[in-house]
Amino acid sequence: MYNAGVKSLVLFCTSLSLLSAQEIRLGIVGTDTSHVIAFTRLLNDPTSPDYVPGAKVVAAFKGGSRDISSSWDRVDGYAEELKTKWKVDLMPDIGALCRRVDAVLLESNDGRVHLEQAKQIIAAGKPLFIDKPMASTLDDAREIARLAKAAGVPWFSSSSLRWSPIVTSLKFDDMVGALTWGPGPTEKTQYLDLSWYGIHAVEMLYALMGIGCEEVSRTTTDGADVVVGRWKDGRVGMVRTGRPRSDYGAVVFRAGEVAQSRPKTPHSYRQLLVEVVKFFQTGEPPFPNEETLELFAFMDAAQRSKEAGGAPVKLR
Repeated sequence: MYNAGVKSLVLFCTSLSLLSAQEIRLGIVGTDTSHVIAFTRLLNDPTSPDYVPGAKVVAAFKGGSRDISSSWDRVDGYAEELKTKWKVDLMPDIGALCRRVDAVLLESNDGRVHLEQAKQIIAAGKPLFIDKPMASTLDDAREIARLAKAAGVPWFSSSSLRWSPIVTSLKFDDMVGALTWGPGPTEKTQYLDLSWYGIHAVEMLYALMGIGCEEVSRTTTDGADVVVGRWKDGRVGMVRTGRPRSDYGAVVFRAGEVAQSRPKTPHSYRQLLVEVVKFFQTGEPPFPNEETLELFAFMDAAQRSKEAGGAPVKLR
């Protein structure tokens, strides 16, 4: 058992060394989001001013969810653009895709299908980036993490907003609280309604606050959600999502000072992809997986608070 374990570790480290020394072949699972085109452009086009070297999208599996129009109506169009414009090979299933690539971008728009798709990617031993949301429920997110850990497969999941100037310009060691906001449209098929789009604002909050939330309460109206979290050390973090749309922004509270993000602060996918490529080269996620799992526990508690009429709910 010991020798087998050492051999497995040596093989894994060797594969990481090989990946870091050559251009990584990437596969996309799920062509029903605009992210697949934006990401492929930045990774595959050396003439782009935002080009990210080190990895190239070479294969894709279409996927798609028939009961979500924003998924099913777009999956074929994006797949065709990948094939014709970017010369990406379309594969008949996830198994065939995994045999063609070194690592996987799990991009499916519908978080409900992520667990089943991730199972196949993990079984193939491929490192994976899971685009937001990691899953549609806390239990599914935890199961993906459990399976990946058991198989020794590295993963991480994130919104690109984590690396936006909104967040990076407001990180202070003496922060006592934060408020983030963003769009909050929902999708009836998703149990955690914040996971559909509100997750961007939640991700921003966690990028600023870190882990340690104990209790959440939520107020919901037709036009907005306000979620208040209490951290173990006494800090308070808040998320506001607006409907039908909202800009992104944040306020950080410090001792004797309040700092706010600039209006209309721009952001791009480039820094996220820089982190993704670095992750595939090293096997080390840019922040702890535990933070992503607590972020889902935060949204799970917010959902239960909503169902309880706004009563405070402990994270589970």
